[in-house]
Amino acid sequence: MSFDNAYESLVEGHEEKHWAFGTGFTDALSGVDRAIPSTVDRDDLAAYCLMLGDDALIYAQRLAEWCAKAPELEEDVALANIALDLLGQARMLLSRAGEIQGTDEDALAYLRDPAEFRNVHLAEIDCGPGPGGDFATTIARLLVFSAWRLALLHRLTGSADPVLAAVAAKGVKELTYHRDHAAQWVLRLAGGTDYSRERMVAGLAVVWPHLDELFTAHPIEHRLAEAGVAVDPTELKSEVDSVLDTVLGAAGLTRPDVQSVPAGGRGGVHTEAMAPLLAEMQVVARALPGGVW
Repeated sequence: MSFDNAYESLVEGHEEKHWAFGTGFTDALSGVDRAIPSTVDRDDLAAYCLMLGDDALIYAQRLAEWCAKAPELEEDVALANIALDLLGQARMLLSRAGEIQGTDEDALAYLRDPAEFRNVHLAEIDCGPGPGGDFATTIARLLVFSAWRLALLHRLTGSADPVLAAVAAKGVKELTYHRDHAAQWVLRLAGGTDYSRERMVAGLAVVWPHLDELFTAHPIEHRLAEAGVAVDPTELKSEVDSVLDTVLGAAGLTRPDVQSVPAGGRGGVHTEAMAPLLAEMQVVARALPGGVW
């Protein structure tokens, strides 16, 4: 059997159902009660899982851009592992959304257009490795994102939805490492050379305008928080602020004096960086629908 290109082989001779997230995965939520609590609106729960799943999926794609481009080999591995952790979270959350909506995680990840994604802007902005960002900016985003998501998942371990609670319990262990990794790099860059400190300061200034969106509640988050399923993001601000101030203080840095930018990711409004990101992430899935990896 021969093919004109390597990707054509993906659609031949495979019986696996999924390809986009890889094959051979075991169900990380095996044994978890998947029944939806009777007091929870199904559409709201699916939408909330999409929000959190999209955050993880899009940010994993951004981190994957650093493969073979990080400043040292160990950092290549570290950023790739963090991306894989987030990809695992994305798969579980999009699977949950898919089983409620009657679709699957592959379609949700690879066959939606930008306006259908519900991730926050911080996950999608271009922080490098190409033009528009650099390693220090990537570390600044990792610190903010992981501090915020860890605080969120900590609270979700007590969710009334058993699937969300299970995903959060697994994710807390991963995000604890992500946050520590970012904090160590902030200290290292801020305490290095004048140039590395300058880059760290500049990187913080790039990501800081996107903080407010993290603490802005969508109506769905309000409703699900009242039902004991979700977390009202406004409740996270003081904890996240405390973590960020502690790290910046240890590094001898201060909060950037910058204005917030318009948000709207939860409503499907995205930055100019989103479409090119999806074009690269989805190109094979759209070119070879039904293929397996």
